[in-house]
Amino acid sequence: MKRILLPLVLFASIGSFAQGGLLRKANDLLGKSKSGSGLSTEEIVSGLKEALSLGATNGANKLSAVDGFFANAAIKVLMPPEAQKVESTLRSMGMGKLVDDAILSMNRAAEDAAKSAAPIFLDAVKGMSFQDALGILRGSDTAATSYLKGKTLASLTSAFTPAIDSALQKTGATKHWKSVFEAYNKIPLAKKVNTDLSGYVTDRALNGLFFQVAQEEQKIRKDPAARVTETLKKVFG
Repeated sequence: MKRILLPLVLFASIGSFAQGGLLRKANDLLGKSKSGSGLSTEEIVSGLKEALSLGATNGANKLSAVDGFFANAAIKVLMPPEAQKVESTLRSMGMGKLVDDAILSMNRAAEDAAKSAAPIFLDAVKGMSFQDALGILRGSDTAATSYLKGKTLASLTSAFTPAIDSALQKTGATKHWKSVFEAYNKIPLAKKVNTDLSGYVTDRALNGLFFQVAQEEQKIRKDPAARVTETLKKVFG
């Protein structure tokens, strides 16, 4: 996968960080933990794990819904660069619906595969250490996204590949893809195009997944209302 990009309630704390930044918040939490008058180390890690779990699940659910990919211009799966000439040629010849069907089917496959993401994210969250938690608190506004990417990329790739293959068959994408290129290859003097549909859609699906995580992470950092449980309110209040 070349460019891999999912929502994290963890970052609803940005409002309280405004006066002193992420490092001050981390130090405050550590100070409370050491003094015994506030949060314990276990509570800090528990809060972060809860936030990551909620955010990862919400992100995967958003993308696995109908039109989770297709209706989102930022992550919609379009024809690969190698096939753009094919698309424009077919559209100019009145075969736009054929191309549209192929694009819709690819996005449906990505949406279907996204259902397998949440359990993988949750497994990664279970193994988060206190040092991991501090790294996220002290990191950038996409630190949690980077953490999840580092912990889950290999597993997600393994899970998405067969899921995409199956979904492409189920949604008819493979059939539409074949129809597109068969139609194009019948055009006189056309240079035949051979692309890896499954690999391409898997790449795009994972890009979209992590893009969504990053977007939600940044949004929730700015929204105190995202502290939806008592643990989160206690840790980030």
